[in-house]
Amino acid sequence: MKTDIILAGVGGQGILSIAAALGSAALTNNLYMKQAETHGMSQRGGDVQSFMRISDRPIYSDLIAKGRADIILSVEPMEALRYLPYLREGGFVVTNSTPFINIPNYPEVEKVMSTLKSLPHQVIIDADTIAKESAGNVRASNFVMLGAASPFIEIPFRFYRSLFLFHSFHRFIPSLPTFFTFYLLLFTFYLYCIIFAHQIVTSFRYCRK
Repeated sequence: MKTDIILAGVGGQGILSIAAALGSAALTNNLYMKQAETHGMSQRGGDVQSFMRISDRPIYSDLIAKGRADIILSVEPMEALRYLPYLREGGFVVTNSTPFINIPNYPEVEKVMSTLKSLPHQVIIDADTIAKESAGNVRASNFVMLGAASPFIEIPFRFYRSLFLFHSFHRFIPSLPTFFTFYLLLFTFYLYCIIFAHQIVTSFRYCRK
């Protein structure tokens, strides 16, 4: 088993949170994992990407060569296009359909979406709307995208549930008495986003067969 994933998006969209969640899920499932990511674009609006390599055998490099990625998971459609040269033949593009237009020369959205829809293996969902309707906050769109990509990653879905609980608990331990109620609500909302998107894409794959 080996899955090479490129996570892409814009600063502030939670790309590194997806990477942390996936890494935790892989390690909890006793898999090997290596990750390389950009840290310099934390200000909202910068290009952010992470290479995530997961395998049941030792991994010796944290980089993914062009034409070798199994999945491009993007929270922003133009960023999905940016990394298409890395996608292997038969690989999947899983992307959010909502653009983050913060530059004057952003390509025409229609052309971006047309190019993405022309790909043979693609899943395009409106993660912002799903996050807003299910969690009440569009900032949960990153975990919606994680749920959408989960059917293509060889990690049992139950590990995604436990990893988010652990990851959130670890972050809130210093202020647990104050944020305990908030944390439980946040966990419930984000977990629902993952499960909801997972079910959507699983149904999509069943219909395509």
